[in-house]
Amino acid sequence: MGIFNRKDTADTATATAAAAVSPDLAALTGEYTIDPAHSTIGFVARHAMVTNVKGKFLDFSGSLHLDGSDPSASTASLDIKMESIDTGSADRDGHLKSADFFKIEEFPTMTFRSTKAEALGGDDYRITGDLEILGTTRSITIDLEFNGSAKDPFGNERVGFEGKAEILRSEWGLTWNAALETGGVLVSDKIKLNFDISAIRNA
Repeated sequence: MGIFNRKDTADTATATAAAAVSPDLAALTGEYTIDPAHSTIGFVARHAMVTNVKGKFLDFSGSLHLDGSDPSASTASLDIKMESIDTGSADRDGHLKSADFFKIEEFPTMTFRSTKAEALGGDDYRITGDLEILGTTRSITIDLEFNGSAKDPFGNERVGFEGKAEILRSEWGLTWNAALETGGVLVSDKIKLNFDISAIRNA
């Protein structure tokens, strides 16, 4: 089921046009609020060159606009409270909140605002947008899988997505590191981002 705008080719333009006006797609048109209780925004960093450390953010909000009549007009936004970072270690979380990393007193929020959405075929999509960290804004691309839509037992109309992206933290000024005696560094520059999103249609 297409949500975002498909790239037309000579062979697929007709099918794409039909999908853009399908009843199933049109029925999803509306405004949605991300449900933090059933969503996860996480990350993975390489530690000491030998293992992965996983973390997540516990406090965030966001919204989706899905437009079935004009899928290219669909948008997404996220606001993430940096104080809510959780890696399972209070000492490590404190370091991440400090001036060495996120400087949360000066920059309490990380934001994402979409600028483009496209369909790759099937349930695979790609969304591009501006990610702001430490006052620096750079474009990132998130690969998404649409998990479908459903009405839950409480009458909420939901849509679900899984997403992933990779960034270099140094591009946002996150450059702190420590050298290892055996070579290499303590914290990888490459960070993997993971998204599991459940969003509820607004009344």
